[in-house]
Amino acid sequence: MSDPGKGEVYAQDGQDAHIEEVGGRIEGNWEEVVTSFDNMKLRDDLLRGIYAYGFEKPSAIQQRGIMPVLSGRDCICQAQSGTGKTATFSIAVLQQIELKLNKTQALILAPTRELAQQIQKVVRALGDFLNVTSHACVGGTLVRDDIRIFRDGVQIVVGTPGRVYDMINRQALNLNAVRIFVLDEADEMLSRGFKDQIYDVFQHLPAKVQVCLSRRRCRRKFWKFLKSSCEIQCASL
Repeated sequence: MSDPGKGEVYAQDGQDAHIEEVGGRIEGNWEEVVTSFDNMKLRDDLLRGIYAYGFEKPSAIQQRGIMPVLSGRDCICQAQSGTGKTATFSIAVLQQIELKLNKTQALILAPTRELAQQIQKVVRALGDFLNVTSHACVGGTLVRDDIRIFRDGVQIVVGTPGRVYDMINRQALNLNAVRIFVLDEADEMLSRGFKDQIYDVFQHLPAKVQVCLSRRRCRRKFWKFLKSSCEIQCASL
């Protein structure tokens, strides 16, 4: 279990939330701090998954980062590796899935196949008692397997931009029911040149999709790119 430590959230009504590590302190515009998973009004079966995974209490970034996502705000979460960012958005995504709807409702993009597979394992473990379906859509696997899985229906897709967009182009992956979109390691996405691919994926998302960014370093221009490309209504940073 990661050590609670660093991480920033900004948000007032109608604004985006921003959680950031600043000089070893957690700062932001989201004042609510929830120090127990039991007090986050999560599903009972999700709580079972959280505790079965080994968490005893939320890390500092989870105490501040889960609730603004659950409130429906667009959210930026900046912190170092090992502080609990992945579990932060994974828990928030799992809480918002409509369990009886067998359609893709959440899309999580990561810069590498290995990271996408790791995130999908966390999602699967935390959601074990919810019976939520998830799939890692990455290169190096058979295209026909992806197509079959999407045809059967999957609720959470975790993938790399290139493979996800390929599945969209093949009309195998339909994003019409997606309600939350997460970019993990968004700063690395930009440095690796995924900007155009991410933009292409965005064009197939619903207009009112909720957007969450996870990053290690401050890349405000990336958020500005998303705002201008996809007309996300959030506060100026």
